[in-house]
Amino acid sequence: MTDASSRMTSHRPYLLRALNEWIADNGMTPHLLVDATMAGVQVPASAVKEGKVVLNIAERAVVRLMIDNDAVSFTARFGGVSHAVHVPISAVLAIYSRETGQGMALPDDVPHDTDASGDDDVTTSQDTPPDDDAPPPAGKRPPFLRVVK
Repeated sequence: MTDASSRMTSHRPYLLRALNEWIADNGMTPHLLVDATMAGVQVPASAVKEGKVVLNIAERAVVRLMIDNDAVSFTARFGGVSHAVHVPISAVLAIYSRETGQGMALPDDVPHDTDASGDDDVTTSQDTPPDDDAPPPAGKRPPFLRVVK
C-alpha cells in the first residue's frame, strides 16, 4: 500500500452526495437520519426524538444545501421558524428516499492501520492479493461488507 493511498479522505461524503443526487434524480425526497447526540450537530432541539433527527434535504425544503467533505449544512424551517442546520458527516447515519425507503446506512470510515511500531502498513512479499473466487478468510471481511445489526 502506498503512503498516499493509505491516507485517502473519507468516502462517506462522496457516498452521501451520490445517493442524494440519485434520490433527487428519481423524483424522490432525500431524507437524512442523523445522530443528534454527536458533537457539532446543530438542529432545533424540538426536532430531536430519542437522540436522532430525520432531515428533509430536498431542494424545495432547504436553502443553500452544502454537502462538503466535513459537514452537511443548510437553512430550513422548523415549525415555521427558519433555522441554520449543521451536521458533521460523521453524525449522518443514513440517507434514504421518503417515498420508497430506498437508500443506504452509511458505513463507518476505515481507520488507518499501523503496525506495532507506529509505521504505516507495508505490503510484503508474504501478502498476496486474494483470489477473486475465494471467500475472504474468517474475520477478514472487507469493511464495506460488514453486517450491520
